[in-house]
Amino acid sequence: MPHTSSPSHGSSNLRFRPPAETSSEWLVQSIQTVKVLADLVPLPYAKGVLGVVVILLETVEKVQKNRDELKDLCENTLRVALFLGEQLTAHCNTTGLTLKDLCEEFEKHLRRVLPALEKLQQESQGLPGRVKKVFKANSTASKIGAYQKNIQQLQSNFKFMALVDMGFKVNEIHASALSPPNAPMVSLNLNINNCPLPSRMFQGRQAILTKMHQYFTVNSGKQLIYVLYGLGGAGKTQIALKFIQDSSANFSDIFFVDASTLDTIETAFKSLAVLKGVGDSAQDALTWLESKHGDWLLFFDNADDPKMNLNQFFPLCNHGNIIITSRNPGLRVYGEHSPVSDMEEIDAVILLLQSAAKKASEENLQVAAKIVKELYYLPLAIAQAGAFISKSEDLAGYLTLYAENRARLLREKPDQLHDQYAWTVYTTWQISFDQLSKPAARFLQLCSFLHYTGITEEIFSKASKYDGPVWLPPKEDLREPLQFLSHFLGPTEEWSSLSFLDATNEIKGYSLMSFDAATKMFAIHPLVHAWSRSTLGDVDEESSCSSINSILGMCISKIPEYDMTLAFPRLLPHLGALSLFNAGGVPDFRTAFWDIYFAAGQLQEAHDLIVQVIERYKLLFGEQHLATLEVMDRLALTSHKLGEYKKAKELQMVVLEKRTKVLGEEHPDTLSTMGNLASTYSHLGDYEKAKELQTLAFQKRTTLLGQDHPDTLLAMGNLARTYSNLGDYEKAKELGTLALQKQTTLLGQDHPDTLKAMGNLASTYSNIGDCEKAKELKTVVFEKQTTLLGQDHPDTLMAMGNLASTYSNIGDCEKAKELETVVLEKRTTLLGQDHPDTLITMGNLAFTHSNLGDFEQAKELEIVVLKKRRQLFGDGHPNSILAMRNLAHTYRKLQRLKEAEELDQLVKDSQKSV
Repeated sequence: MPHTSSPSHGSSNLRFRPPAETSSEWLVQSIQTVKVLADLVPLPYAKGVLGVVVILLETVEKVQKNRDELKDLCENTLRVALFLGEQLTAHCNTTGLTLKDLCEEFEKHLRRVLPALEKLQQESQGLPGRVKKVFKANSTASKIGAYQKNIQQLQSNFKFMALVDMGFKVNEIHASALSPPNAPMVSLNLNINNCPLPSRMFQGRQAILTKMHQYFTVNSGKQLIYVLYGLGGAGKTQIALKFIQDSSANFSDIFFVDASTLDTIETAFKSLAVLKGVGDSAQDALTWLESKHGDWLLFFDNADDPKMNLNQFFPLCNHGNIIITSRNPGLRVYGEHSPVSDMEEIDAVILLLQSAAKKASEENLQVAAKIVKELYYLPLAIAQAGAFISKSEDLAGYLTLYAENRARLLREKPDQLHDQYAWTVYTTWQISFDQLSKPAARFLQLCSFLHYTGITEEIFSKASKYDGPVWLPPKEDLREPLQFLSHFLGPTEEWSSLSFLDATNEIKGYSLMSFDAATKMFAIHPLVHAWSRSTLGDVDEESSCSSINSILGMCISKIPEYDMTLAFPRLLPHLGALSLFNAGGVPDFRTAFWDIYFAAGQLQEAHDLIVQVIERYKLLFGEQHLATLEVMDRLALTSHKLGEYKKAKELQMVVLEKRTKVLGEEHPDTLSTMGNLASTYSHLGDYEKAKELQTLAFQKRTTLLGQDHPDTLLAMGNLARTYSNLGDYEKAKELGTLALQKQTTLLGQDHPDTLKAMGNLASTYSNIGDCEKAKELKTVVFEKQTTLLGQDHPDTLMAMGNLASTYSNIGDCEKAKELETVVLEKRTTLLGQDHPDTLITMGNLAFTHSNLGDFEQAKELEIVVLKKRRQLFGDGHPNSILAMRNLAHTYRKLQRLKEAEELDQLVKDSQKSV
């Protein structure tokens, strides 16, 4: 965790230099420092643990090859040791007993890591080469990595212990142990050339400060430039000022430049020229800096304007140092850089309590942790909250007030300021927002109704191609969203990625939005996300919500059905965010939203959504209208997935009849319904009827769409599965293999339809007794489904259950039991205990218990399965007959022969009736 960086007030002047580039200097200095500290501390157990630290450092010093690879371990160990030493030398009477347990834990960790270090010392091969092998083997180097994490956690524990149990004031936890050795004590009156001091409340940011110290201590023979960039209010200026305060002795001159405008920069350079007596213009100042071969530092603060060319104010020379703070990430091109975002939790908590004038009691720490989490660890927001709490004196009540008055609290300027920053959280972003063009500003506002992560260009580009299918709103009802999208269309009305990039680059230029090049996704800081909605009035908010609702629906309508499963992980969070807002007069895209919920396996949500729509469509269009039939088809699919096969069959027969009449029997929608009805027949156990419909659908799709169309291949795979159910395994294998090959070529090996074909073929291999091949395919399907859909998706659970069955078939019943137990628990939660898929898993688990000899447990499960299947399907369904046979088998194993004979007879009677 980062270290507190308040001014030093303790009695110890021991300092710690972050590890340098050389391999031995920092170790020698550190060993001497800890030895001196061990002599100073008064308590035996503390002397003991510091002695072990010395042994550890001396052991690292003996490692001959790649010693610097261990510097992080040494650095973290030293931080804890020096912090411990400072507290004991400054507060011995109050800290002694309190720190004893932590010291013993610290020593225990150190003694564990020593053997690993000694083993490395004996290795002849260099550490980088060893690391690759050793990490894979989970031995020496991996143990060192684990110990390092333990020591980092100890570091946090020490800091919290000092806060809670010792009752220290926060600013007594100082950072003298983090400064370079032999550096002079910093003057608290530093004000070099109008450069202000950092806030007295400054906390943490040690990783960035350490990186800056290392960067500016390198003698590279060139001008050094460091850029701190990030969102307004993230603390960029304070980090720079803290660095300057701690490092002032390293620079011959330090010049502060207000870089918010060209005028303020010109003024600063003119002042510099006058101050040095070299003229009265900015060019005079630049000429002086270029000719002066001293180690000067220029600090350009708040260089936020993306249109400003800052390079014109850089002295043209190979000496000197420059620090820049900016909201514009584009300035990274000038040199080394660090993004400045949210604080570490412990530092955020300290900052809040300090600015709120509250003691660091255990209760206050817990409350403060909740507050800073709600503020997303943004420094300015935390400082504002602390200032408000210092007036209200009610730390515990702040979150309730914040939930009801967030905008007001984040706009309220504190009466007492701890630095020279003049803006509140909301006003600092408003300044940036006011500089945006109209399309960019509108884009940011619309995105505030989506989820704050996972925003893509695709949402808007697909929406721009909307053609209004019959069951969705016509274009004339979508004037506002289409007008907005027109900003990103080219002369030919085609989507222009360059125009979209212009708008998003504007927003990114003020760090109001970030972009991940790897995922091609935009993200907005959660507080900015909420603030951007506050820029809208009530009427505009309703209009904006309606527009983004329509844009999302328009986007979904352009996604092919076979790609919907790939799309839902990106779009589902946005639907969840939109559901939080209730705007009037929103065009009805619920049918499109159903596609996402259904693909995501959120079946109850999909069912509730489509039920709302169907009654409305019947009233608006009548029961014969294509829009009504589309919605009925979706309701039938949802009922099917929910295990309500009889209800699904009734709906699908109606839809098939009416679509055949209106569209003809060869229309793709008619064939889609035919295939869905066939699948329902299959689940109802009528495999011959399923085969008849699937054969017809497959033939017509082949003729209409071609043999390589995704819909044709899906029909081929379904027909193969039905052949397998009918026992024609060779035909099933032939069609299944062909479907898999074509799906892989057409859609790729990770596409959901490809995985479905692979799963079908794997089941056929199981049926013909090739369990190893089945296991191979099912393992691939399960792993890819988990990655693609998540571990709780119905398709993932089906893949897991299928794999479990194969483990059972090859005799690995313990592995089968493990998987089936997980599947049963998840399916019961997601689908309910009466769902057919839940009962399949329950029956499979019972079978596994039987194979393991646990017949009593098998019997209990099989009784439930049989009872529920008879209620759902009747005695003649294949799954009901299977349940009877399994239970009869278990009764025989339990010597309950009468019950077994009764079930055997019931099986015979049921088969005769079928």
